[in-house]
Amino acid sequence: MKAEQAEPARIVVLISGSGSNFQAIAEACQKKEIDGDIVGVISNRPGVMGLDRAAQFDIPSVVIDHTEFSSREEFDGKLIHEIDQFGPDLVVLAGFMRILTPDFVRRYKGRLINIHPSLLPKYKGLHTHQRALEAGDKEHGVTVHFVSEDLDGGPNVIQAVVPVLDDDNEGSLKTRVQQQEHVIYPIAVKWFVEGRISMLKGDAYFDNQPLPESGVQLTS
Repeated sequence: MKAEQAEPARIVVLISGSGSNFQAIAEACQKKEIDGDIVGVISNRPGVMGLDRAAQFDIPSVVIDHTEFSSREEFDGKLIHEIDQFGPDLVVLAGFMRILTPDFVRRYKGRLINIHPSLLPKYKGLHTHQRALEAGDKEHGVTVHFVSEDLDGGPNVIQAVVPVLDDDNEGSLKTRVQQQEHVIYPIAVKWFVEGRISMLKGDAYFDNQPLPESGVQLTS
């Protein structure tokens, strides 16, 4: 990826549900805030709202129902085939609820990013908001990171820090974190297509300088 390329970057988004982060990125592309086009959306679940959002943006979508495959490797092989039909510069995981095989991750190394609702490396996996509340954390948030072969691993690009309020419950905290998801994911995609972020030897770089473990950190 080079910032001076003439053609907009080609972006493929993988979803499993409502697709709200996909919509945030699509709107930023539509407004030319991102010099890129989402050329395809792929869902591992049929009938989800994210597919309706793709139709509203007139973006081609594909459903690959993971329940129809006998193994993770077989599913990922089909997923790779469909992604490569779009010729992407960047693959974006936007609420894609699948653990990816090492072969898949290696194929898109350095051009595969994910968003996770915690301040990674804290709270990898599920139920992050409840875990933050149970731990009595004063801060929670969301992270965009390059994907590595480790679950919710890979170097962080950007985080948004969200204060945990005294009267927060899981739902209220989740709502405020999601608001920040829709802010930082388009920023990360913009930086990638501009050639400002990259992954080198397992570390994230911004403007050719190594990022700290947190990545760029924004406080809401």
